[in-house]
Amino acid sequence: MIAGDLGCPEHDRSLSREFLRECVLAKGHGVYYGLSVSSSFLSQAALALRASGPEPRVLCERCWRPIKVCFCAHVVPLHTRTKVIILQHPRERDVGVGTVRLARVCLPDAVVRVGIDFSDDKVVQAAVASGQAHVVYPGPQAQDVESVIPGTHVTLILVDGTWKQAQQLLKANPALMQLPQLRFSPTRASAYNPIRREPAFHCVATIEALAHVLGHLEGDRARFQTMLRPFHAMVEAQLRYVQASPGSRHRLSSRRHRRPAPSPIPSALREHRADILCVHGEANTWPRRAPVRHPAEIVHWVARRPATGEVFEAVIAPRHPLAPATPFHIRIGSAVLLAGETWTSFEARWQAFLRPSDVIVTWGHFPGNTLAADGLALPKPRYDLRAVACAILKKRSGTLEDCLPRMQIPMPEPCGLGRGGARLAALCRLLEHILV
Repeated sequence: MIAGDLGCPEHDRSLSREFLRECVLAKGHGVYYGLSVSSSFLSQAALALRASGPEPRVLCERCWRPIKVCFCAHVVPLHTRTKVIILQHPRERDVGVGTVRLARVCLPDAVVRVGIDFSDDKVVQAAVASGQAHVVYPGPQAQDVESVIPGTHVTLILVDGTWKQAQQLLKANPALMQLPQLRFSPTRASAYNPIRREPAFHCVATIEALAHVLGHLEGDRARFQTMLRPFHAMVEAQLRYVQASPGSRHRLSSRRHRRPAPSPIPSALREHRADILCVHGEANTWPRRAPVRHPAEIVHWVARRPATGEVFEAVIAPRHPLAPATPFHIRIGSAVLLAGETWTSFEARWQAFLRPSDVIVTWGHFPGNTLAADGLALPKPRYDLRAVACAILKKRSGTLEDCLPRMQIPMPEPCGLGRGGARLAALCRLLEHILV
């Protein structure tokens, strides 16, 4: 609301709310800079001030945060060899606790573009055509940033927004979808979670992703950790406000933070980490619609103690006819399977390998249930890491081969024969990741 809207002459429409305030504060009829002010105008000015709500807060001209929560004192500007382009979804621009404004101050050479379709943006298209651009995004074909030689000249393109907005932005820009992608494995959960919960463990704030990726590419992790100082200061300031706010909405939020959700990772896995034994089995399984269907039986059993590196492996000769598709699925030739050791030999070796203190970790229940059906139950305690992965991802994890890329974990080298050896290595790598 401006003064001209309340009946002042046309040439006075530029008068601000400060004019209205001083008029209202004047006693009776007043004169403001030579302009007569009537009582009716004063009444309308008072109503306009009340209707316009509270005054806008004074903002820092550098970070555009309110002065009370300005984080500039924690900022250390960093210049980089790596070119950084941040593509921000329009809805994310107005989020008060967004981190792109921090990145813009910490990285003065970074370029920020706001929008959805960047096909006409000359800066973005030049980066796409340069042959050096990589999108930081955990796609299924993404390359682990740790495999890139530090000092390599690349252009990083980051997408800022919720995960749904990021997917929308990438789909709207086919040229970005064709670029190589980089992923990374966070060493800890995002510091964002107390004020803006991330959907999964591997999901982090944009500034956290920048600090991790640039720290590796520039060969100086400690230097880029300074980018997180203003971020942590912002989170702490927001939490202080939540705790101090008298509003019911904030009191509910405060109670929620005082009662964090329990960790999906069983505490026994951390407490008895030295006793963990990861196991996996592959079975000779006939199709359900086979004319003659034999019961499933374990033909390949592998186990590994992550703490010591001890490995157990047994290829067991099938006691029932070998299903035609079994060698293909478990990636062990039929000749090797048929020449495997007897069940009696396997059982004796397995019992000798086990320890009373072993804490068994599996992926799903099928291997253990199949082993138990032959009279060789796994000892307790047992933990299903697939259930833990589903809780972390907050959705179905799929197979081990599906789960590791979704959590930005590179597939390790197999530690045994065929699919069983690959899956046991993946199980151990996933366990190591979630126990960090």
